[in-house]
Amino acid sequence: METKKLKLSVLDQSPVRKGVSAEQAVQETIALAKYTDELGYHRYWVAEHHNTSSLAGSTPEVLLGNLAAQTKNIRIGSGGVMMPNHSALKVAENFRMLEALAPGRIDLGMGRAPGTDRLTASVLNPANKFSEKDFVEQLYDLQNYFHDSNEPGTINEKVKAIPMVKTVPHMWLLSSSGQSGIFAAHFGMGFSFAHFINPYGGPEAVKVYRERFKPSEDLKQPLVNMAIFAFCSEDEEKIHQHQALMDYRFLSLEKGMGLVPVSYDDIKEVTYNLVEQERVRYNRKRVIAGNPEQMKAKIEQLAADYDVDEIVLVTITESFEDRLLSYKLLNDVLLT
Repeated sequence: METKKLKLSVLDQSPVRKGVSAEQAVQETIALAKYTDELGYHRYWVAEHHNTSSLAGSTPEVLLGNLAAQTKNIRIGSGGVMMPNHSALKVAENFRMLEALAPGRIDLGMGRAPGTDRLTASVLNPANKFSEKDFVEQLYDLQNYFHDSNEPGTINEKVKAIPMVKTVPHMWLLSSSGQSGIFAAHFGMGFSFAHFINPYGGPEAVKVYRERFKPSEDLKQPLVNMAIFAFCSEDEEKIHQHQALMDYRFLSLEKGMGLVPVSYDDIKEVTYNLVEQERVRYNRKRVIAGNPEQMKAKIEQLAADYDVDEIVLVTITESFEDRLLSYKLLNDVLLT
């Protein structure tokens, strides 16, 4: 494989830490975006989750307007907008407005999942059928809205996405299975594999995407990255505590208990049965943690396995200072 200059990026879910308000969690997102912009990270994506009190990021299109004003060089975008919750026209108008605010710096990352439970999804969009056909039609409509298509007989002939700006956001499809990679290849969009959700099948999905990629008006060559939970520290005890907290969070989600903010002291005495231990082993493949040299080796191996030059890091820590430091240590060992 040809050696590529590695790029590091951020996916931020605006986690609400124990003892911290949602307002502070959003301020931490803004502070982290400014900090990683200064460090030289490539892009900063914010997520869409609903009915989850421990994640404050529900409206990436709103948050990105502030991040555009607070940053200078880093690309900013959604990781992602959950398309079943929205109309294609409204998404197009949101992201055209963002392009007006930060021309040439906006990414529109999109997902097929609702980012929540089925009940909440039905409230967000009562017409939601979770249909693959509807999703494909949304992608087709988005491209037409962004390019002011006047194709006779289509809705785009009569309805335009406002404001009618000249630049187009980079469009990405996010996937934890690979199916959206096939859609991304067909539409000539970027593809991001969510290894932090599913640690299996990613390299194969990326290979299929590359093989099937059809150039579009916006993207002439395949554009790929992968995302993973990551934590870097020079303190071995903090690494151990972080892994224990991630183990607990994953199992809580799987048991339907949701994501309740907890500290290490809350869970340090928790023990797991044999079935839970098996899930812990599986879920640990979704996370990389270690000291700077260990993390450098792990990230470079992931880049080689996926044949990508960009790794997106998702970092949730008990203290905000440890989160900032993790991104700083990885910047120092991999980017400088």
